[in-house]
Amino acid sequence: MGDISEIGNEDTAAPKLPIPGKRNVLITSALPYVNNVPHLGNLIGSVLSADVFARYCRRRGYNMIYICGTDEYGTATETKAMEEHCTPQQICDKYHAIHKEIYEWFDISFDKFGRTSTPQQTEICQAIFQNLWERNWLSENTMQQPYCDTCNRFLADRFVEGICPTPGCGYEDARGDQCESCGKLLNPIELVKPRCKVCRNTPRIRDTEHLFLELPKLKDRLEEYIKFMSVVGGWSQNAVQATNAWTREGLKPRCITRDLKWGVPVPLEKYKDKVFYVWFDAPIGYISITACYSKDWENWWKNPENVELFQFMGKDNVPFHTVMFPSTLLGTGENWTMMKTISVTEYLNYEAGKFSKSKGMGVFGNDAKNTNIPVEVWRYYLLTNRPEVSDTLFTWVDLQAKQNSELLKNLGNFVHRSLSFLAKPSGEGYGSIVPDAPGAEAHKLTADLGERVGRLVEQYVEVMEKVKLKQGLKTAMSISSEGNGYLQVLGQLNLPCETLSLCDEKGDVEQAGKPWNIVPAGHKIGKPEPLFSEMKDEEVNYYRIKFAGSQADRIERAEAEAVEVAEQIKRSTISDGVAEKGVEAKRSAEAKQKGKDLPVSIARIDIRVGLITNVQKHPDADSLYVEEIDVGEPAKRTVVSGLVNYITLEEMQNRKVLVVCNLKPAAMRGIKSQAMVLAASNDDHTIVELVSPPEEAPVGERVKFPGFDGEPDEVLNPKKKIWETVQPDLYTTTDLIACYKGVPFTTSAGVCKVSSVTCGSIK
Repeated sequence: MGDISEIGNEDTAAPKLPIPGKRNVLITSALPYVNNVPHLGNLIGSVLSADVFARYCRRRGYNMIYICGTDEYGTATETKAMEEHCTPQQICDKYHAIHKEIYEWFDISFDKFGRTSTPQQTEICQAIFQNLWERNWLSENTMQQPYCDTCNRFLADRFVEGICPTPGCGYEDARGDQCESCGKLLNPIELVKPRCKVCRNTPRIRDTEHLFLELPKLKDRLEEYIKFMSVVGGWSQNAVQATNAWTREGLKPRCITRDLKWGVPVPLEKYKDKVFYVWFDAPIGYISITACYSKDWENWWKNPENVELFQFMGKDNVPFHTVMFPSTLLGTGENWTMMKTISVTEYLNYEAGKFSKSKGMGVFGNDAKNTNIPVEVWRYYLLTNRPEVSDTLFTWVDLQAKQNSELLKNLGNFVHRSLSFLAKPSGEGYGSIVPDAPGAEAHKLTADLGERVGRLVEQYVEVMEKVKLKQGLKTAMSISSEGNGYLQVLGQLNLPCETLSLCDEKGDVEQAGKPWNIVPAGHKIGKPEPLFSEMKDEEVNYYRIKFAGSQADRIERAEAEAVEVAEQIKRSTISDGVAEKGVEAKRSAEAKQKGKDLPVSIARIDIRVGLITNVQKHPDADSLYVEEIDVGEPAKRTVVSGLVNYITLEEMQNRKVLVVCNLKPAAMRGIKSQAMVLAASNDDHTIVELVSPPEEAPVGERVKFPGFDGEPDEVLNPKKKIWETVQPDLYTTTDLIACYKGVPFTTSAGVCKVSSVTCGSIK
């Protein structure tokens, strides 16, 4: 879906420099840490989001560069090197290559993707430090720090783990710098029951001298910058909130040095055995990577009158970019290009939990690359699910729905039908030659289409200028829905790069209202091929199982499967699947016959005890929840429920419910619901409550109805309306007990109840 004009000029062209009179845009995305493989949450949180905006800027004809690279210094690198029994430099070389390969596959159009372990980083970082030191913005202080007698060393933040001290959190594996669960920034001595990450022993507290950036002294300058730029730059609301939370708590001196070996050395004799704290030197990496891109880097970074700086990141990085880094630059007194606009994402969660690099949870960049799913599908899905305002949820069934409904049936089918018609021989089509369109403006339907497309393109430009990427994509897809496929068809038509533009200087936005003029008459198209293919249910189930659990779990599972496959090969030859199809057909016929013979009763319904392990609001529907529910199967089920207006998110979390498991799956606003949660409501439907099994009831247990025996249907046939026949006889009693025709919903631990709805309907 990309073309050569979308690719950055990294290592292929002369460096671009700001041009007087042009709009000069400098784009950065948060530097990914080099000690692990990036997951999909990392990608949409910074790198992919920045790439989309960079592509937009190029289309608009802005003079821009997109800078990123791996963040390579600090505790995490030393820790990873110890785990893999190699040097920090070897770790950096290994994972820098992995990151670069993944971003290339995701078609990220950097102008420069560099790294922070360079001479340029050391030179610029030390120069900024010297300036701060000479201007008295730094102070010396003694601080207490964990010291491990076993390892014979002071323990930097990430070498200490323990229980998060934040009230209401209590996460047991919080790091010494930040709790991964609640996001609170920490000092290692605050941890409850601290332990050394290396030897697991309890460290003791010792005094050590460090250097601090005096944020309180810079407070007035910083607040003036924030107050002005957050408005002018249209900072995202979550960025403003995170920044205000920091400043409200009161700025404190922030330590900028660490007792480590791997990092930029502090250029003072007294501190020669220390290095700069990674969050002091990492943002300076944007500058040093630009210096690796061009020796005239100051034209970008010390030119605020002519350069606009846009930065993209996840919400956990905000304070370092809105407080720490700006304070550092302001303290130097130099004329730095300060961040104008910051675009921040919330968290993208994964199926039943959170993406986590440390725990290996979720889909990682190399995982996506090794699937058969095209990169365009990954990019599209992540962008439609971009967590701009609140956390969003990645599910395989939602990915399937978006690919099949939005890409395949909408955009893909339109493009393929249009091009296939154009490619037909003359008389049936146009012989692959784009015809002229004389008098198009006089044709009312065509002119109306042009007006609608023109308005949508104007709306697209408006929202993209505000860095509303999700809305921009929706607007672009609206153009496709209008029947033109304006932006997307162009890539299939093999147009020259200069045609694909939204540049004001060329009048491209105005020209969008005349889409018949975009493709020049006489242009010959290539052979049309489908853009997308359908994702089958079997693929979804395969991926859900394949990427369930942590990466360690997956390795163990893969090894077990390999042994099993080897045994099967020994016992039999690989068939062509015909026999298996015959068996499945026989089973299906038997199930159908069984369904004909059984009377319609509650025995036909598969109701089980389920545990909600994760719940999020539906990304495209305000009244719907999306739950991940354990019903005693290898994989959790995705369930969509219309309970937002009745039950709070907190009440839904981690509770046992009753789940109807044999309804035919149905898509609800783009997400396929694989079951249904039972709830009771009063007559006017103003009160809705979940039907709850006893707390001791085992997850996965089938609910019984004494006197109504038998095995449930594998899948209820919608045409038979079995559920619709049974449901009116489900109700709650005056004793709050859930019943079917007077018989309680029964588990091995007792009957199922509701909280307050008496004589209510259950469905």
